[in-house]
Amino acid sequence: MNLSDLAKKMIVSILIIAALCFVGSVIYYRSLDLLPFAIGLLLGSLVSIIKVILLEHIVNKAISLGKERAGLYFSLNHLLRLALSGAVLVIGAVVPGISLWGVAAGVLAFQIATYTMNFSTKKSKKISSGGDR
Repeated sequence: MNLSDLAKKMIVSILIIAALCFVGSVIYYRSLDLLPFAIGLLLGSLVSIIKVILLEHIVNKAISLGKERAGLYFSLNHLLRLALSGAVLVIGAVVPGISLWGVAAGVLAFQIATYTMNFSTKKSKKISSGGDR
């Protein structure tokens, strides 16, 4: 499976965010009590990476569909990604060995990575166009 450069950058951003959260948990816990948080963070980050791959696939598929069918396809897949996030958050809330906060940090890494990609894309366009004139 070939991913676009933007998808690869988002995955790297998610991994960096997860690493920063892990380092923060190591500093905070300073013991093996961080394991539930780390497991939750791993689970949430994995779901975020899956959501990036699904989004990449959905966009590529929607391009080949008509306008009306593409909108419906995109909406249904958005609900699927939302349900995936909800399911992993429920797992984090129910399973005692998994921290809900870790899962939430991993799931929110997708949104943070999306924001950073949006910001960096605007910044690079501004630089390449010569800035504000």
